[in-house]
Order: sequence, then structure tokens, then C-alpha cells
Amino acid sequence: MSNPTPRVRFAPSPTGMLHVGNARTALYNWLFARHTGGDFVLRIEDTDVERSEARYETQLIEDLRWLGLDWSEGPLVGGPYAPYRQSERMEIYQQHTDRLLREGKAYRCFCTAEELEQERQLALQEHRTQMYSGKCRALATSEAETRAAAGESFAVRLAVPDAPLRFHDIVRGDVEFASETVSDFILVRSTGVPVYNYVVTIDDALMQITHVIRGDDHISNTPRQVAIYQAFGWQLPQFAHLSTILGSDRERLSKRHGATSVASFREMGILPQALANYLALLGWGAEGGTRETFTREELIAEFKLERVTPSPAVFDWDKLHWLNRHVIKQTPLPELRALSWPYFAALHWLPPHATAAIDAWFDRVLELFLPAVDQLQQLPEKATALWKPAPVTQEDASLLASEAGERVVRAFTAKILAEPGGLTPQRFKELMNEVKVETGVKGKDLFHPVRIILTGAHSGPEFDKLIPLLEDGSKLDLPTHVSSVRERVEAFIASSVGS
Repeated sequence: MSNPTPRVRFAPSPTGMLHVGNARTALYNWLFARHTGGDFVLRIEDTDVERSEARYETQLIEDLRWLGLDWSEGPLVGGPYAPYRQSERMEIYQQHTDRLLREGKAYRCFCTAEELEQERQLALQEHRTQMYSGKCRALATSEAETRAAAGESFAVRLAVPDAPLRFHDIVRGDVEFASETVSDFILVRSTGVPVYNYVVTIDDALMQITHVIRGDDHISNTPRQVAIYQAFGWQLPQFAHLSTILGSDRERLSKRHGATSVASFREMGILPQALANYLALLGWGAEGGTRETFTREELIAEFKLERVTPSPAVFDWDKLHWLNRHVIKQTPLPELRALSWPYFAALHWLPPHATAAIDAWFDRVLELFLPAVDQLQQLPEKATALWKPAPVTQEDASLLASEAGERVVRAFTAKILAEPGGLTPQRFKELMNEVKVETGVKGKDLFHPVRIILTGAHSGPEFDKLIPLLEDGSKLDLPTHVSSVRERVEAFIASSVGS
């Protein structure tokens, strides 16, 4: 008999933003499905009615698509095991609860919260494991049905056999839990709402999920799910529990370590290929273990669950930035322009929609400043001087006021004001040589004052790149004007007179 087609699922709860840990889980499931020729299912676990919100579901779908992940079954796609939202599957869960009660594998528990708390306190006093006593398990079925029919509140518990609960974990090996660690746990609360472990197991079984790949925070849930599989007589899937992602302080990654949601990485200008590449490396490595850059297709070809490590992975911003710079270098300029444009448009430095001339000019801006950024959101700061020369610092003001600085300023400003038209890089170079000869100043003492006049700072891009951008930018119809070299000299003189 041939092996069934591998089927995996990513089953997030729409109660918040998609964060790094869940995004890695989704990616590993997707890579496994693509590598094995299997199916990747997206299922929304929204039984937590109070916390689940449609906006979070919309956001997580957008985030998954942005990462480049698609699904063969799930919301917006459909499939043979629909519906794919748990809130729409309540009748299915009820049918399975009826079956377990009918077969005597589950029972109604009429214990009140106060009674359960008394049991817990007694176990504490006697230094026993805190577990349900199972007293309602002894109720006759007829008595339980009569009390339920009379309107008495009850939960439904699984009758867990007194035998070890075992499963094999692809990442961690064979795992075993004693039955008393889960006792007769609740399947359906007294409110009628089924619990997570119950519905997720039913869904995985009915949707023919062959591999459950998820974070290691779910290991403690697995024995309960194994017990449910056994109660229904279903075959266990293969489990793979992924290691925890830690921050630089080796504590579980959280908001205090900085951005952790996919949406925030997207807003920063981390490219999806870079984030996917980096997430893949958080707990997995290809054969050989030395390679770190992968295309999407290469990840699919290389990915194997057996290469996933159980050791915690530490989130490294430097490595993510390195990968982002690598991907930026590989990305076509028109695509980078489209991604970078909104950061400038938001500052009203670029119009919402471009012309061919502005496109061509902005491409040159990108070519100049992209090598200096880790994230696309850093571009406006790097390119600020094109639109808004920085305020002169006290240190730079002192440099301008020095004897050599004053000689350079007088000579340079006079020559720019005497120029009849726009400057080319070649003409600018000629003027700077003339200033050098006239003043006897050279090196940084020559160039720093000129750069301060033009940009407000003594360091920045080379003049042969900067001058054309200023001159050509001044001719464009931009929301915020880019001033030419002459305009900047005039503004500098005006401010000097005013001060």
C-alpha cells in the first residue's frame, strides 16, 4: 500500500498579529508540503469568540501571502473538508461528542467550580498531583442523562485509560506521558463550547492531516490529543515540535525585543524573501550546514524535517539585516522603487504617482543610498539632505568659522554665484580645483566646508553623485522642492547674513 499524500496544516487563532514564531511554523509547513508534493491547509481556529476578530484573520491572510505562502485548501480557496473556520464546524464537534458519550468513552461531569477547587486544594495539602478525581465517571449513564435533561449544568470529560500516552516526534524522538498527567480532561465546557485540544484533534483527523508541525509550546497538549485519537480509533499523525525562538537575552522572543509581527517587518522594509530565508534558518539548516542564502525554490528543494534541530534558536537582527541587504542587491530596481516610494510619499517628498522623469531620477537616488540601509524605511533618513539640508551642528559651525573654512566659503560661494547655468559634475570639479588653488586649502579642509554648505553635514555621498541629483531634482515638479547648488548657496548666504 502506497503512503498517503502528505498533508499539513497551519491553524492560527485570529486573536492578534501574526508573529515570528507562528510565521516560522507556517513557513515550515509550507516548505514541507512543497518539498514532498503534499497539501498545505490553512485553518482558522476561532472558537475563542471573545478574542477572535475578523480584522486579525484578514491581516494574517495578507501576511501569509506577503511572505509568499499559498494554500491548497482553506479560507478564500475552499476544499473538500470545508468549512475551514472552527466557528462554522460546531455541529461536527457535537456529533463527535455524542458518539463518545454513546460509546462510553466520555462522560458528563456535574462538578461545580467550587467542588473542583476543593479537590485542588486538598491535593495541594496532601502533596499529590493536582488531577480530577474522576468521581462523575462512576455515575450511571441513565442518572447522568436524567440530570442533564433536567437542565443541570455539565461539562464533558474524556475517560482516559490508565496507560502511558506515547507518540514519536520527528524532531525530539519518542515521547511518553503518564496518563495521570492529563487525567480525565474536559472536552466540552459547561457553556457548551468545545476546548482547543478536542476540536483541533477532530479537525486534523477529519482533514486527513498526516504531519502536525508546530511550536514546542504545544508538546504539553499532545498527550491529550493522543488520548482523543485513541478514543476514536484514529491513526496518529506524525508530530514535529519546533524549538522556541529566543531574544538576544535568551528569553522567549517578545515585544520587548523589538518588532515581532510580520506586519511590522513589512512596514520596516524587510523584504519577504529575506524574512522567509531568515525564518527558515531559525532551527533548520541545509546539508553541510554552511550555506545561509536561499531562493524560495532552493528552500523547497533542501527542506527536510529531519534537519530541524530541537535546540532553541536566537533571533539575530544583524543576520536578518545582512540577508535583507543581500536580497535588496538581487531585486530589480523597478520593484525596489515600488517598495521604497511610499516612505517618501508619506513625507510629501514624492508625489503619490510618478512621471517617467521622476521615476528615472528616483532610481538614481535609490542606487546611491540603497547600499547604506538595512531596511527600506531607513532610506528617507539617508537621503534627507536632497530635500532638507540638516541643521548645522556646533562642530561644523566651528569648522566653517575657522580661518581655512572662511577662505573656502568665500571662494566657493563667489564662484557658484558667478556661474551662468546649472552645474555638471565635471564643472563642479573644475570649480573645486580653482578654489583649491586660490585658497591653498586641500583635502578635508577643502571639501568639508563645501559639503556643509550643500547638505548641512560634513559627510555624505560623493560630489559626482550628489551634484547631478540636486541639479536634476531641482527641475522636477516634486511636492517638496529639491534645491539646486546655486539655491543652496543663496540660502546659506541668507542664513549667514541673518545670523
